Amino acid sequence: MNPEQKTIATIDLENMEFYARHGCYRLEKEVGNRFMVNVSITYDATVAAATDDVACSVNYLDAYEVVRGEMRQASDILENVAKRIADALRAKFPAIEKLTVRVSKIAPPLGGKVERVTVTVTL
Repeated sequence: MNPEQKTIATIDLENMEFYARHGCYRLEKEVGNRFMVNVSITYDATVAAATDDVACSVNYLDAYEVVRGEMRQASDILENVAKRIADALRAKFPAIEKLTVRVSKIAPPLGGKVERVTVTVTL
């Protein structure tokens, strides 16, 4: 292996479930709904892989806490939620090279049977 070669890692936080009050309609804000969040973080893990030091990595516990904090702040639309999560993760972990955030509202109130509606933001 070339010692000068970068080690690129991707961390996926999958199917994080939250109860939140995101939505445009009064009932959504009052009653709330279930949401699933998936985050895929790609970063340069060269130092972390070589040193076995969590301080040099994107700590997924810290990433989860960032997502949880953003989910607590109500928004009207999922695009805003996803973008806030992405921006907060980038601010916390400057080593991120690529980031995808998927926010899904489970059983949205659309007047028919819909499993979920999902918005994806990629930076």
